[in-house]
Amino acid sequence: MFGLSVFTVIFVATQMLAIGRLVSEEHAPLVAAVEYFLWQMPAVLVLCIPMSMLLGTLLSMQRLSGESEITAMKAGGISLTRIVTPLLIVGFVVSLVALFLQEVLVPVANARADYIKTAVIEHLNPALGNLSVVTPLPDGGRQITVADALDPATQSLLGVVVIVKNREGDAQSVLVAKRAHYDAPTWTFRDATTHTFNPDGMSFAPTMTVDIGENPSQIARHTASDPDQLSRADIRGAINSGQLSPQQVRTYTATYAAKLARPFVAFVFTLVAVSFGLRPARGGGTGLGFGLAVAIVFSYYVISIVFLSIGELSTWLAGIAAWTPNAIFTLIGLFLLRRASTE
Repeated sequence: MFGLSVFTVIFVATQMLAIGRLVSEEHAPLVAAVEYFLWQMPAVLVLCIPMSMLLGTLLSMQRLSGESEITAMKAGGISLTRIVTPLLIVGFVVSLVALFLQEVLVPVANARADYIKTAVIEHLNPALGNLSVVTPLPDGGRQITVADALDPATQSLLGVVVIVKNREGDAQSVLVAKRAHYDAPTWTFRDATTHTFNPDGMSFAPTMTVDIGENPSQIARHTASDPDQLSRADIRGAINSGQLSPQQVRTYTATYAAKLARPFVAFVFTLVAVSFGLRPARGGGTGLGFGLAVAIVFSYYVISIVFLSIGELSTWLAGIAAWTPNAIFTLIGLFLLRRASTE
């Protein structure tokens, strides 16, 4: 908890200054600015969790080593493996918790923060333009939904066109409506006109319901310029939609793989911290431990950024590049742990 608090304060310091500028320079409502800040916190916490495991484990192990507790346990017949196993188990569990928060809570919080900043603070139109959804049909055809904009406040699509094609790619019908409102699990179209490519011609319906395959939140995430703001499920959906350029596919694929590897940094950092902490620190105390933690974090994320760039070169490199930093630091931790066990 100490480590989580320390790193969270470091990361939110700049955000708090930005919130202050929003209130003072852009005259944003204080309540909206605070709400925007709070919705950004889940992403910060997920980033800080591995760092907090590193610092907490490092300080604990350094204190145990410095007070000869590790030596006493070894003298009592407790092996080094038995000593560090509980810490590694906790590190793995924390990694799973971080993965859950990253995939479930963070995307929702990011979407809400973006909406508050756009609609409440900057007073811009919250509608997002250039939206399309491709839904596979049971007969092998496709349903293509295109909209001019999405209004998150009313959960409505504006200027909607729904095209139904058969498996050969021929258009079967075209539905046109000014507005479609989301009534879970389908959409209600108002004053919709349907053009069918058959002898019956055109038909008009004051109200009709259509399942376009996605809800407003999923549609809104298609417009995100940064795939890192999305969940892995949303990234996979964007990749499979066929709406991305080849470069975007490579970027999204690399991010998809990296978002699975990142939460398990908590386990890797725990292993590295145990290995470094087994050596008694001579002077420095918490300051030395914090400095070492920052150096390890900096080294890891520099290597991670380099391999993320490599993963974007080709889709088949994405998985290898995403897990390589974890593998490098795991090997370093195992090497140091093995050497410590022989001393």
